[in-house]
Amino acid sequence: MVKIGTHSGTFHCDEALGCWLLRQTPRFKDAEIVRTRDPEVLKDLDIIIDVGGEYDFPRLRLDHHQREFTEKFGHGFETTRLSSAGLVYRHFGREVLAGLLGWPLDHADLETVYLQVYRNFIEAVDAVDNGVGQYAVPSGTAPLYVNNTTLGARVASLNPRWNQPSDDDTLYQQFLKAVELTGREFSEAVDWVARGWLPGRRPVAEALAARTSVHPSGKIILLLEYCPWKEHLYDLERETGAVGEVLYCVYQDDRDKSYRVQCVSVGPGSFENRRSLPAAWRGVRDDALSELSGIPGCVFVHAGGFIGGNKTKEGALAMAVKALELD
Repeated sequence: MVKIGTHSGTFHCDEALGCWLLRQTPRFKDAEIVRTRDPEVLKDLDIIIDVGGEYDFPRLRLDHHQREFTEKFGHGFETTRLSSAGLVYRHFGREVLAGLLGWPLDHADLETVYLQVYRNFIEAVDAVDNGVGQYAVPSGTAPLYVNNTTLGARVASLNPRWNQPSDDDTLYQQFLKAVELTGREFSEAVDWVARGWLPGRRPVAEALAARTSVHPSGKIILLLEYCPWKEHLYDLERETGAVGEVLYCVYQDDRDKSYRVQCVSVGPGSFENRRSLPAAWRGVRDDALSELSGIPGCVFVHAGGFIGGNKTKEGALAMAVKALELD
């Protein structure tokens, strides 16, 4: 039987996920997982992750704990060192995704999904395992609250408590639960990227290509169908050499069929806008806003200046155009 090796003792999110990923490949499907730190046992296993003190992919030795290990994922991801999950994903991820999605390995969208799944899911596992903070803060800064809801925390909670049995068999059975937990959440993340996020790329690309027909400045895009647009816009701007050029996005709100004009933030996750809606409009609503702006059908502008609404597409576009002209 083919065997996957990883370390014994307390288990973590990265090797649990790494084992699950390997088992999705034809070569390691249904492989036995061996948990040990004994070099004599490890040397005869087919692949080793998160233990062994060496990274040598041709020999299928995928550890990241050694002092000289500095591997990053690449493709623009240069902040976070890889954990065992990232190493497995780097080398086997495309194969895993193709199998989960029923795609051939030469599918036109496979590389896009491969990179987005790393961004959305795997990098956080790598970062937590390597102690990389999500924000740059002064040394010694204490968190303002405790968060035990992350995937890593939930995997950690599957380890036996200090006052429970922690023999090898108990740890092994709990580890298998961690493997299934991480795999289930990885699968859900892949499904979202491939079938929720990816289809939004087309309407955003079309809107970006048509932006000068919306306004000669090219600073406004009009989505003909709503989708998660922000990450696509940042990516497509980089690909087309238009970084930072789009200031406002106009789209229809599916809930009440009115229209929104939303500011583009300076980057993913940022609350700072490239250009906010006019200060005089913020917090004003309905007829008062229409009178102030001179644009019929206004519904609101948020007090934060990042989004506004109008009853019609024409009205929302007019708000965006006028916002370009005002401070």
